[in-house]
Amino acid sequence: MNYRYKKLADNLTKFSTNLQPNDNVLLDIYEAPHDMVIALLESVRECGAVPLLKMKTNKISRAMNLLCDEHVFQVQADLALQEMKSIQAYIAIRGGNNTFEHSDVPQDKQKLVSKCMKKVLDWRVQKTKWVILRWPSEGFAQQAKMSTEKFEKFYFDVCTMNYASMGPGMEALKNAMQSADRVRIVGNGTDLHFSIKGIPAIACGGECNIPDGEVYTAPVKTSVEGIISYNTPTVYQGIAFENIVLKFEGGKIMDAQASNKTKQLNAILDSDEGARYIGEFAFGFNPHILEPMCDILFDEKIAGSFHFTPGQAYEEADNNNRSQIHWDLVCIQRPEYGGGEIYFDGKLIRKDGLFTLDGLNKLNPKFLLGM
Repeated sequence: MNYRYKKLADNLTKFSTNLQPNDNVLLDIYEAPHDMVIALLESVRECGAVPLLKMKTNKISRAMNLLCDEHVFQVQADLALQEMKSIQAYIAIRGGNNTFEHSDVPQDKQKLVSKCMKKVLDWRVQKTKWVILRWPSEGFAQQAKMSTEKFEKFYFDVCTMNYASMGPGMEALKNAMQSADRVRIVGNGTDLHFSIKGIPAIACGGECNIPDGEVYTAPVKTSVEGIISYNTPTVYQGIAFENIVLKFEGGKIMDAQASNKTKQLNAILDSDEGARYIGEFAFGFNPHILEPMCDILFDEKIAGSFHFTPGQAYEEADNNNRSQIHWDLVCIQRPEYGGGEIYFDGKLIRKDGLFTLDGLNKLNPKFLLGM
């Protein structure tokens, strides 16, 4: 296990954030093993960087959210922003056995925290080298419907894979997206069309999130029309959602349904004006990740999936949508999940989860796994 910790720590410091001598790096740790934290500290020092360590628990974070008010949240956010401005890199490990630890924090409190912390998040995303990953636990294994031992193996296979192998296929997909205007997505309960013209595409191969494996852009803000039915369960603000269906007119979500959680879904989408517009459209293609785990960092990378994200756009692929929400909702298009097609300007790009064109097919699982 120590070898795997060391390999993962080196991936985070020497590849994902590419630490340089004298970089200040904030290590933001939620409930990860001390041995992993030590491996990370050692790897940071091998790079000549300066580690700043924060150790947290989800239970204490929940208590803070319940007990504090807007004034306290604002003071915390101001101090966190000062800290964020003093660093060059940010590495977060997020562990914990209970995904639903914050489920009884009132939604208005969660909105308030998100609102106050948005400036900190924006600075971190736009101004630092950063990477975030979840830590395996028995609870996480249970979410994935695996034994603890099998899940640990799966986790380290995913997080320490050779992400450089994705490079050629990602470059081809990036170029295809940047050359496209109209996108159409069809599948079970889905017939969606929009424009991505003039908006950059960004390849993600292990630099920011671990696990990784996506290329993203954003739709022209007011161009989205049609309906999308997501077939992947999701947890957001401590609430579990399934079977989310969104209907769009002029880019805006005009109707939103989610099994028996429609009220909670609409409360999130009413957080601010931008929450009802889309801030990201992305393909997922990590060959190791095949099934939903109710964890966004993993689920958005599922092979044969795409995500279509209400809320904030990334500065690198900006459609000028602003929101405190950024919710990566995922739809899997492999045959066992109902299939589907994605077209660029009328040309079939991916069918039933597999890329159909030369160059792009280097992102299909058989190629990435060397099969």
